[in-house]
Amino acid sequence: MRTDYAFPFRIDTSSGQAAQTAYAQHVEDMVLQILLTTPGERADLPEFGCGLRQLLFAPDSDALQTTTQLMVQRSLTQWLAGQITVQTVTVGPGPGGDYSQIAVEVSYILLETQSLQTTQVLVN
Repeated sequence: MRTDYAFPFRIDTSSGQAAQTAYAQHVEDMVLQILLTTPGERADLPEFGCGLRQLLFAPDSDALQTTTQLMVQRSLTQWLAGQITVQTVTVGPGPGGDYSQIAVEVSYILLETQSLQTTQVLVN
């Protein structure tokens, strides 16, 4: 079973080494980092991220949902092409139809194991 560094990076108190996590969890953490990072936020890699937060105050419409789906698909394909293949991206309001939030669900194939994974993020 493959492992990788845990996110956020920390030291495991029992071993004194960098904390490890399962590979599938590591990839899910990377997906969340991409979705929740705004381009320009990282000084050393200004093009990194998706920019979901900038859409939070835009009026909800079919065009906004389609644009968001395309942004998510493009960003994940750009940054994680060697780890995942995006299958579907679903965008909608938050729980209970809360339009002050954006709910995004991404289904992807984890290439190493060929397993279907789903990640959900709520942007508010």
